[in-house]
Amino acid sequence: MFSVKQYVRYYSFVCHSREGGNPLIINWVDSHASSGNDQGRNMDTKPEQKHSTIDDLIKSRLDKLKELRKGKVDPYPAKVADLYCLQRAKDEYEELVIADAKIVVAGRIMALRTHGGASFLDIVDESGKLQLLFKKDDLKTYDEIRLLDLGDFIEAEGHLFKTRTEEITLVVKKYRLLTKALRPLPEAHFGLSDIETRYRERYVDLVVNPEVKNIFYKRSAIISTLRSELVKKGFLEVDTPVLQPLAGGATAKPFATHYNAYDREVFLRIAPELYHKRLVVGGFERVFEFARCFRNEGVDATHNPEFTNLEFYWAYADYEKLMDLVEEMIREVVKNVNNGKLIFERDGKKFAFSKKFARETFHKLTDGKNTDEAFKEGQKKIVQPTFIIHHPVDISPLAKKLDEKTTQRFQLLIDGREFANAFSELNDPIDQRQRFEKQMKLRARGDEEAQAMDEDFVKALEYGMPPTAGCGIGIDRLVMFLTGSNTLREVLLFPYMRPLEAGKVTATDQSHKSEQDQRGSVE
Repeated sequence: MFSVKQYVRYYSFVCHSREGGNPLIINWVDSHASSGNDQGRNMDTKPEQKHSTIDDLIKSRLDKLKELRKGKVDPYPAKVADLYCLQRAKDEYEELVIADAKIVVAGRIMALRTHGGASFLDIVDESGKLQLLFKKDDLKTYDEIRLLDLGDFIEAEGHLFKTRTEEITLVVKKYRLLTKALRPLPEAHFGLSDIETRYRERYVDLVVNPEVKNIFYKRSAIISTLRSELVKKGFLEVDTPVLQPLAGGATAKPFATHYNAYDREVFLRIAPELYHKRLVVGGFERVFEFARCFRNEGVDATHNPEFTNLEFYWAYADYEKLMDLVEEMIREVVKNVNNGKLIFERDGKKFAFSKKFARETFHKLTDGKNTDEAFKEGQKKIVQPTFIIHHPVDISPLAKKLDEKTTQRFQLLIDGREFANAFSELNDPIDQRQRFEKQMKLRARGDEEAQAMDEDFVKALEYGMPPTAGCGIGIDRLVMFLTGSNTLREVLLFPYMRPLEAGKVTATDQSHKSEQDQRGSVE
């Protein structure tokens, strides 16, 4: 299991750096303002600064690419030297200076400042930032620096020293281009702010808004913690089909596609549930899966048609045992991503995960109304972590009955949102068939979300499934909550976007606005 700190310091860990602060939360504007003040403020201008359209900027870079190739320079070499990651170089500064060690580093150029016979470049890799000093007297290829641009990747070899402002800097004795970037970075000095463009061109967003990466380091830590907790308790991680002959396991409208090899319509799974239960029938008593699921429904801040669900099934357990397990897992996740604290704060609210989660019946939450709509209205009143229990039979087609009207089911709500859904699984094949038949009647009346009859699943139950409890946890929503994000799209690396409309501004279109500022920033 990895903590958030371990994920955030991933590259420093790989490079054997010493423990320290978080090197990945980089504010390039602030870092520009704090280094290199002893180099002066004059700058040799470059042709790229004088252009005002994106086409001209790209043409300028293509011209430089042509010149590089004409000079027998490979702008996209395959082989790279053994590198020091940037944070490791800074962490081991004292030892490297004492040993007069020559090291090789590489990264993307994020600032380029020239003054007379010296140039300063800031490069970044995943571990952090390092300043490079190029001296005309030391480099035969110094004049070729004019062919470098922001966004290019370079490799540099040299010795470390500190400037008068205590900035750790590499004096470059040899360098070469690793990748020539043909498109300028958008607003690299001020960040990329247009929300739609950030999601549409996430690869650019991650470069110019490095704090965004921390959402996804935290996401990885959350998943790692959940996986670790389940494995420690004897659960086996499994993979089940994404393409299914029937869309079952939940009430939702599926995505349909065609399987050419078998000439039949199939569906992207809306849940892995029925396959997990088949595994329990087959003798796997504790299984789990981080399942990519698909539901052909609307999009809003807390719903996305493609999402990740953690589903797990536990033989010889009921919904009450499962509630205890879910509470324990959620508490461990919060502690891991919240610096060991169980009081979590966001949006001006404090959430107490240290206390035992409250439990409230569906009937009480909805004022006696047995509908999904009443539940959605009632859940808005919930703030602290709360289990809503004993849902009506009519809206729980796969849950075991508690009595004639209610089921052994719970949902975990926090701050008005659902994070988990679970129940004591139905293992009576006759009862299961009857509930499928009721769902089929709803389908016949036009309910596209009602479940289809799954004869093979009923057949599996006829072979016998032990008492089992099952749960699904919405990973995207959990990440959204614990990272302080406001929409699911913020926690998805590549959310689906509508096709770009004609005339819509893209990240690249914004690039020329600040290209001169980016290149001319003197520290």
